[in-house]
Amino acid sequence: MPSAAQTPAVARNALVVLAVIAAGCAAYWLSGILTPFALAVFLAIMIDGFARVLEHRLPGVSRRAALPLALLLSVLLFGGATFVVVSRAPSFFGELIDFSPKLMEVIGRVAGLIGVRVPHTVQELVRQLDPAQYLGEVARALQSFASTAAFVLVYLGFILASRRGFERKIVGLFPGRAERQDATATFLRIRDAVEQYLWVQTVTGLMVAGLSWVAMAAVGLHNSVFWAFLIFLAVYIPVIGGTFAGVAPPLFALMEFDSYWPAVILLVALQAIGIVIGNVVYPRMQGRSLNIDPIVVLLALAFWGALWGIAGMFLSTPLTVMAMVILAQFKGARWIAVLLSADGEPEQLRNRTPGRSPDEGPHRVDEEAADASARRPERA
Repeated sequence: MPSAAQTPAVARNALVVLAVIAAGCAAYWLSGILTPFALAVFLAIMIDGFARVLEHRLPGVSRRAALPLALLLSVLLFGGATFVVVSRAPSFFGELIDFSPKLMEVIGRVAGLIGVRVPHTVQELVRQLDPAQYLGEVARALQSFASTAAFVLVYLGFILASRRGFERKIVGLFPGRAERQDATATFLRIRDAVEQYLWVQTVTGLMVAGLSWVAMAAVGLHNSVFWAFLIFLAVYIPVIGGTFAGVAPPLFALMEFDSYWPAVILLVALQAIGIVIGNVVYPRMQGRSLNIDPIVVLLALAFWGALWGIAGMFLSTPLTVMAMVILAQFKGARWIAVLLSADGEPEQLRNRTPGRSPDEGPHRVDEEAADASARRPERA
């Protein structure tokens, strides 16, 4: 039988598991409300990080002027992205539907080259599945992005307007000075980790999208600008985004061109871009600042995707970073943070020095802060 000392620990761990399950159910049931709110929160974090980048990079921009400038530029970019999706998505997916007969022809030609005979039942199955119907649903989903964007902007406005009251709320929640400083430092470390992740994803996404546009324009692929925009958005989705960026345009080229060579050239070029940026540029910019286990990245992608759809996939890694940093603060939930981390030491994020600009790149954990945190007792 378990000892009396083990019983509270088992009960506490069971309570943590039940709390996680309850939080997941609430997030699923309230997805219609929480999804645009979460997008607005992370957009506010991006704007705050963008403001500190402008302040860091532009000597003539003061701290007071950096935030309005970053907000203006971000809203313009966000509105431009919404306009691109709404205006170009119908024609883009309409072209995909028009190319569906060519897709069947390409499948037959490829099967003939490798000596495989395409049975008629496969063609009948494809006609029964009606891929044009699914493409139409995707087009309508992208068009609904405009209405979701409106809610995100409304939430964003209220979040930015309530920034001034945040410090007073911290004082009310944590009357003690030591607890207040600890809570503020934790919030800043979460913000810095998320900001750096979003900054790196944005910069590398622009690199991948720009170089991909050059490759697609060089072979003469239609809608290369819209393809580049989709690739830029896909980079924010772990694993799936890289696969989409390297495979989808060549498949489209197979349907568009009579020759296989444009698709082959595009496939080689996009794979080379993904390999160089994913294995050389990205690790140098991101470093080990996230400290998340790769399998956790995949599980988080599936978990948040099941809860919030595509928006959850975009936010899966930042949300997991936030959860790991918060859970590492409490003794009863630290074991979950250990499982989420890459090396079993979630304190690497917990002890990082806050307040850095996201464009300063990864940095080592401050050893003195780590020692001080190790000596400081954790909350029960």
